[in-house]
Amino acid sequence: MQSLFDIHCHFVPGVDDGADSMEESLWLLGREYEDGVRSIILTPHFRYQMFETPMEMVQERFDALCEAAEEKFGDGLRLYLGCELHASEDMAEKLQARERLTMAGSRYVLVEFSHSDNKSYIMNHVQNLCMNGYIPIIAHVERYAATRKDMDFLWNLKKAGALIQMNADGINGREGFAGKSFAKKVMREDLLDFIGSDAHNRTDRFPEMGKCFKQVSKLMGEDYARHIFIDNPAEIILSLED
Repeated sequence: MQSLFDIHCHFVPGVDDGADSMEESLWLLGREYEDGVRSIILTPHFRYQMFETPMEMVQERFDALCEAAEEKFGDGLRLYLGCELHASEDMAEKLQARERLTMAGSRYVLVEFSHSDNKSYIMNHVQNLCMNGYIPIIAHVERYAATRKDMDFLWNLKKAGALIQMNADGINGREGFAGKSFAKKVMREDLLDFIGSDAHNRTDRFPEMGKCFKQVSKLMGEDYARHIFIDNPAEIILSLED
């Protein structure tokens, strides 16, 4: 099991509610490496009145982490910078002004919503991103009532141009039976595009991508798992060459 991707995690030290030190960041990267993860898009939060770390600080601390990771892992671990962007009216403007980042400099955008956001709000923001030339990846769809309770709405989001990401913890069963059952349904209806760890720390929100790869392979077959964990996320990086 080699060359897995993790496209959603909080390892940049001291910029959000994720890793709070370089030591913890390197521990998290080491855990990923042991699981066969070789490419990681780090996605610090941006959310008004909660996570508004200046872009310069995010970039500075990411660069420092890359340097430390190279010393520890050599060239065996590729790190890219992105953002988990909380939905807002000025999302597209923030991205166009490069005040917040897309995924690794691509057209893909990891966007999250509040748990109680309704369908029209979610759809409107997806359509707005698409109209501005971006490809929205909806973060952890298992968390939103609008998506969790209506598979037809998930289909409609896909038709509108969105891609679907789920967290490894839900598939692994760490978030309970309901979460695991929903994940199976999403996979069996071929709605899933990406799995991310959404890992934050080494205590209660640590990455388990290797375990999740095995779970998905057991349920859906290894070809499917490789598609979700390797092929799809590789398209984000390959799109930079277009």
